[in-house]
Amino acid sequence: MAVASSAHSTIFSKTSLFHHINGFKRFSFCLPFSSSAAASISSKKKWRQPVASSELELGGIKIAKDDVVRDDPTNNVPDTIFSKMGMQLHRRNNHPLGILKNGIYEYFDSNYPNLFDKFDDLCPIVSVKQNFDDVLVPADHVSRSYNDTYYVDSKTVLRCHTSAHQAELLRRGHTHFLVTGDVYRRDSIDSTHYPVFHQMEGVRVFTPDNWEASGLDPTSYAAEDLKKSLEGLARHLFGAVEMRWIDAYFPFTNTSYELEIYFKEKWMEVLGCGVMEQEILKSNGRSDSVAWAFGLGLERLAMVLFDIPDIRLFWTNDERFTSQFSEGQMGVKFKPFSKYPPCYKDMSFWINESFTENNLCEVVRGIAGDLVEEVSLIDNFTNKKGLTSHCYRVAYRSMERSLTDEEINDLQWNVREQVQKKLNVVLR
Repeated sequence: MAVASSAHSTIFSKTSLFHHINGFKRFSFCLPFSSSAAASISSKKKWRQPVASSELELGGIKIAKDDVVRDDPTNNVPDTIFSKMGMQLHRRNNHPLGILKNGIYEYFDSNYPNLFDKFDDLCPIVSVKQNFDDVLVPADHVSRSYNDTYYVDSKTVLRCHTSAHQAELLRRGHTHFLVTGDVYRRDSIDSTHYPVFHQMEGVRVFTPDNWEASGLDPTSYAAEDLKKSLEGLARHLFGAVEMRWIDAYFPFTNTSYELEIYFKEKWMEVLGCGVMEQEILKSNGRSDSVAWAFGLGLERLAMVLFDIPDIRLFWTNDERFTSQFSEGQMGVKFKPFSKYPPCYKDMSFWINESFTENNLCEVVRGIAGDLVEEVSLIDNFTNKKGLTSHCYRVAYRSMERSLTDEEINDLQWNVREQVQKKLNVVLR
């Protein structure tokens, strides 16, 4: 189940996988299990954009960069995204995301022993059908656009949500499962958004034997069990907090809800969920069943639980960050180690009809990587000729060291040059 909000919840808000699909000639199928090693980050004094490895392994199958990053008009996957594939932060037991994942596993294992199957290494390269059609995302939904999604080709994407595996797992006969993985979306640049993040999806299927004795109709039975289960999860993670349920709309559930908790003197969305649309169950051999599903963003919750102020920190290899966390230690508060100041650079240009902010952020990220902290629109106007000008402020800041004037000026010069070249705008 997918949900979208700050620090990326899931598309709520927001396998063999294929066989010789869409020109993947280096392998005949992409198995659902992948293993990986952490990519190293350069520690040179003068920063350089990390170079993506030429290939990686997913489930023992070697995938070349050329299989994912292609010179193809339908491909919009940059090198910087390929370099993140296979890092699987959620599988590192001493990383905040891995600690949180295991904490959620602990809750379900304690309350539902041996019931939920767990998948945390499914291949992130999926078909458009898996990512959108199988979970009833409308054909005109904004999430299908090239502005929002990374397309390998016209029929293959990097998954936007862990819901992409829901239908296949149901067809395989799984009735209770948790799916955790890295997901990919073109997005803005700020402290809570990153183009690669991590989600967990949960599904539970019921048969008539489960609800007939309850006196409830199937949908009410599933909704009641859903709320009970997720309220328990919220207490497991956050303690004895006040909770409330908000009615919501998602294309793949009916009824649909968002769970909010009152935490640190404000209401905070924790996850999106609902009773699965019957069409999904019928399409996957479960016409006599009813099910619930939920989706949550690991970064969103981990930033709150561990007091992590910037989503970029999850990707650092700096020991001043990594040494603060240990396996099984939920909620250890992060102690900031960087007081390095930001440097702001403004950039103004006349936009065209095809301009989007996501495209701008892709260009900036492609040059500055994790040295860019935020890109924000600070001014815009339309002149008498009908031309529209945007002025963006780019904040540069390293989480590990002070940046030199030379570095920042070089970065900004390259950003301006590539923005004009790739986005076909006119600099002012």
